[in-house]
Amino acid sequence: MSKAPDAMTIGHVHLRVSDLERSVAFYRDVIGLTVTQHYGTDAAFLSAGGYHHHVGLNTWMSKGAAPGPKRQPGLFHTAFLFPDRASLGAALKRAISLGVEIEGAADHGVSEAIYFSDPDGNGIEIYRDRAEQDWPRNAEGGLDMVNAPLDLDALLAEAE
Repeated sequence: MSKAPDAMTIGHVHLRVSDLERSVAFYRDVIGLTVTQHYGTDAAFLSAGGYHHHVGLNTWMSKGAAPGPKRQPGLFHTAFLFPDRASLGAALKRAISLGVEIEGAADHGVSEAIYFSDPDGNGIEIYRDRAEQDWPRNAEGGLDMVNAPLDLDALLAEAE
């Protein structure tokens, strides 16, 4: 059986949304992405760092639709990896200041993560990884991830 190359990464997520401009505002203002292109009036692409797009949004089959049921198969969340604790704290501060309801937060040992939803109910995770040498390991050397509480006040105190 062949495997994916070690250098492979996930390039982007493309979401069906009900209101394009509302979703563009969310991913721009809350997550901090930059609009790279509008594709007509029904799609837009956003990114960080000048990449062509990390997030695609469209209303091709979903304009004005209600969010789908939570208890059905589908995307659980899209995760946005921040480079350090200060930038993650700044993203959390931005989300709170824009009225985003924080649905959860956890210290996973390998990472620190905050969870909320976009305007269409799509799950969002913002997180930062710890250095690989600091990841918790079990006796056999495998990952030993946890789901411990995350101190949001301490994270906010480190905001840029």
